[in-house]
Amino acid sequence: MRKSNAILTLLLLAVVAACAPSTKITGSWKAPEAKAGGYSSIFVTALTDKLVARQTIENDIDAILKEDGITANSSFDIIPPGFKATPENKEAIVSAIQAAGHDAILTIALLDQTSETRYVPGTTMYSPMGYGGYYGRFYGYYSYYNPVMYDPGYYATDKNYYLEMNLYDAQTEALVWSAQSETTNPSSIESFSKTFAQSVEYQLIKDGIITKK
Repeated sequence: MRKSNAILTLLLLAVVAACAPSTKITGSWKAPEAKAGGYSSIFVTALTDKLVARQTIENDIDAILKEDGITANSSFDIIPPGFKATPENKEAIVSAIQAAGHDAILTIALLDQTSETRYVPGTTMYSPMGYGGYYGRFYGYYSYYNPVMYDPGYYATDKNYYLEMNLYDAQTEALVWSAQSETTNPSSIESFSKTFAQSVEYQLIKDGIITKK
């Protein structure tokens, strides 16, 4: 029974690890002229025509920033679906962002996506036990471990997504911060978005772009 429980635990841990998306910031840059003391009101916009993805990412970043006292708003109120970027629209958008009191604009864009196939070697599961019992006789031990529980190897395909985050000063429109991230094997936009939002906020704080209130 103890061996069965140990094996089940190992299997569950393996499944959880395989399903959990991995997001990491691969690099960041901060301009010398970035606002001293950090920005406190951020306009967030995801640059994608996929409305569900856009709304999910913007809302999750808004939520995590607001938890730490930073004013944040999704772009949907100012940039509606189907918006076309023209010189005339640009002036109207920037004016609306400034009028709303935002001092920074955060954009999120997908740079690239790749697929990589790798071989996952098989594993033999072994759960040690105390002396006595199956160890008492040769055949008891032999029959217990024969056949040995073996998980055969297999090929797995990793999906990698590379995103870029840029933060602009809302008054000057100058780029003051940029970062890139890599996410591996997201199971859904929802699971990806939450871990992504956490990674972005962590880097913004680390680089002194925002400060927790």
